[in-house]
Amino acid sequence: MSVHQTYDLLVLGGGSGGVAAARRAGALGARVGLCEEGQIGGTCVHRGCIPKKLLVYAGQIRETLDMAGAFGWEVPPASLDFPRLQGAIRAELQRLEGVYLGMLDKAGVDLHRGHARFLDPHTVEVGGVRLEGRRILVATGARPFVPQTPAAKVAWVSDDLFQSSTLPRRILIVGSGFIGAEFASLLHAMGTEVTLVFRSQLLLPGFDLDLRGALTESFQARGIRVLPRTRLEESRMEGAQARVRLSDSSELLVDRILFATGRVPNTRDLGLEEAGVEVDPSGAIVVDEDSTTSVPHIHAVGDVTGRVQLTPVAIAEARALVETLFRRNPTRVCYDRIPKAVFTTPPVASVGLSEEEARAQGRPIRVFRTRFRPMRISLTSRQDRVMMKLVVDGADDRVLGAHMFGEEAPEILQALAISLEAGVTKKVLDQTMALHPTLAEEFVLMREPVAE
Repeated sequence: MSVHQTYDLLVLGGGSGGVAAARRAGALGARVGLCEEGQIGGTCVHRGCIPKKLLVYAGQIRETLDMAGAFGWEVPPASLDFPRLQGAIRAELQRLEGVYLGMLDKAGVDLHRGHARFLDPHTVEVGGVRLEGRRILVATGARPFVPQTPAAKVAWVSDDLFQSSTLPRRILIVGSGFIGAEFASLLHAMGTEVTLVFRSQLLLPGFDLDLRGALTESFQARGIRVLPRTRLEESRMEGAQARVRLSDSSELLVDRILFATGRVPNTRDLGLEEAGVEVDPSGAIVVDEDSTTSVPHIHAVGDVTGRVQLTPVAIAEARALVETLFRRNPTRVCYDRIPKAVFTTPPVASVGLSEEEARAQGRPIRVFRTRFRPMRISLTSRQDRVMMKLVVDGADDRVLGAHMFGEEAPEILQALAISLEAGVTKKVLDQTMALHPTLAEEFVLMREPVAE
């Protein structure tokens, strides 16, 4: 079989990284082909960021309705039509995929539908067609890790909720990271009885300790059953439900078990061996600082590399690669100050070093922290508390990290991330006029460091 087409850049994967690279290279005049067997937009658009946040919004509406009486509104009892909500979300995702397809077409990118597999270092077969790339980019992303369980009939990973037309009445969630925390929060907000088990003492490993404590306490106060240092020991089907036994010897009967225990790179059956591309023991493609694999003309970005599994990082890596290859402008991604958000209710957001990371580096630091009850709930009986924190270099006064748990935390931290990237000092924050009354003003009003 002869080669059907030769491209300057052949991209495997139509998710955030792949689309970003294909669009940018095409706009620069390169001949670009993109191979994708699923939906254009990848995990973020169809099975992650976007549908997840729309579900979060749905849960927050219930919270607003619950508070309405305290603000003088008489609201009749509300109920959630979950199939209707899911239908609306699917329509929006279909619209977004159309936008992505339009952008690729405008950039002159050829789209090839089907599973792509290397035949040799320069040749890929997709849908029975052979394509050749002078440069090839692998951006096939990652998928949820699926453990084997006797209760497989009721076992979910994150993808499954987005396809469901019904909500479980009771669910056991296994995992304490982004996905475990977000799904526990949004399902609880929509009326599901949630039990969350994980091996650590607090939620969100890798985040600042005060943030982790604030979220864990909030979950417990809201009625989410949080069981730290606990494992799922056994599960078996009991009718249409699962009987589960935990490491604390307790038993539960649940409609679903959601495993939020990590993601694995999509490198299976890509023919990487035929291409000579090295992978690590987890299956992630090994790359250097320029996203180049063990084969000089083959590159990889995003979740498939196992570096940082965040959509903006995949896009930044893709754009840096295209700058380097097609504009002869060597560009690398800086991973030092990546803003992170966990869309629980209330949400968590963070940028820069945690207190623990700064101390581990041996830095002399000052820590500023405030906790308070936000105005939004001041007329209600709720006792939620916002937590805001700054980690400051004791030697040169630079702000090393900013962390927040509370309403609008991701929006506030995105703006503050710009300041950290510019090297803002605590003195500059102190000199900044407060915008009152807001939550964000507290970041420029913290004057006294926390006592050691």
